[in-house]
Amino acid sequence: MRLFAAVLPPDRVASELAAEVAELRKLPGAEGLRWTGRPGWHFTLAFYGEVDDDVVPELSARLERVARRGAPFELALRGGGQFGHGRALWAGAAGDLAALRLLADRSEAAARKAGLDMGEHRRYKAHLTLARSRDAVDVRPYVEALHAFESRTWTVTELVLVRSNLPRSGVPGEQPRYEPVGRWPLGGAG
Repeated sequence: MRLFAAVLPPDRVASELAAEVAELRKLPGAEGLRWTGRPGWHFTLAFYGEVDDDVVPELSARLERVARRGAPFELALRGGGQFGHGRALWAGAAGDLAALRLLADRSEAAARKAGLDMGEHRRYKAHLTLARSRDAVDVRPYVEALHAFESRTWTVTELVLVRSNLPRSGVPGEQPRYEPVGRWPLGGAG
């Protein structure tokens, strides 16, 4: 199964972001982007790719330990940016980014210890993907519009292992489906 570790924004924050995205989608050229649906909004901590079913229990046990070692922390959505000359438009983060980065690093290390090939380590960049494009697109107007956006702050209290079910129908615009397969409270609380 295709898996990743993530932090999920709470519904009230996702609602604030949905209002902002609705405004972005009114900008010229918005129809040329593939917008990520609200169920797909998350901060990926570590992407694991295809994971054999027999590895999932070991990975889950290691992620549970990662969560227990971390403490809840404050986070908000703030601003935005792009990767790949407009191939990905994203919302950024504010708050305890050091705690988020540490959670990401530990989530990656957990996978390595569980035997997954994680490739070369790259410095974590907190982002929540809003839209993608197959081609380079000038998304500067969207990034500028996101500049002033800041959601309310929330307390991150859990680490989530998410399964990504890719579309198979071939229907244009169909979104992946995301399903939590494990949740662990940070600091062992809960």
